[in-house]
Amino acid sequence: MSNKLLVALDGSDGGRRALHAAVEHASLTGADLVLTYVIEWTPYSFHTPQELEERHQRRESEIERANESVLASEREVVISAGLKVETVVRHGKIAETLVNLAREHDVSQIYIGRRGESLVHSMIFGSVTASLIQTAEVPVTVVP
Repeated sequence: MSNKLLVALDGSDGGRRALHAAVEHASLTGADLVLTYVIEWTPYSFHTPQELEERHQRRESEIERANESVLASEREVVISAGLKVETVVRHGKIAETLVNLAREHDVSQIYIGRRGESLVHSMIFGSVTASLIQTAEVPVTVVP
């Protein structure tokens, strides 16, 4: 396993706190960072080539916005700390996609911020953090 840490970002304060905790860890251990942003996306059936093209354009636009609005500034935090960093934006089910990214990038740990969802919402829909903890193949650090 490599010395890489995956940081799940979502533009929230919790994500930024997770990033800062991961930067501190990486500074002490010499780890590289993989900053990720997952755009929740579920598959739909489209019937016409025009609908497929519109979906593709929408996905590309979302990836570009995520890179510009979330990952670019967070990437600078890592670079200013003198650490190696790569960024990845993907579409998919968030917890499942993070597990796949951790495997693809051979990371040794995942950092994620705890997000303040209501108790009712978490009970009905589940929580990304809880799902990630249950399915990840590497340790998950949840930063409050």
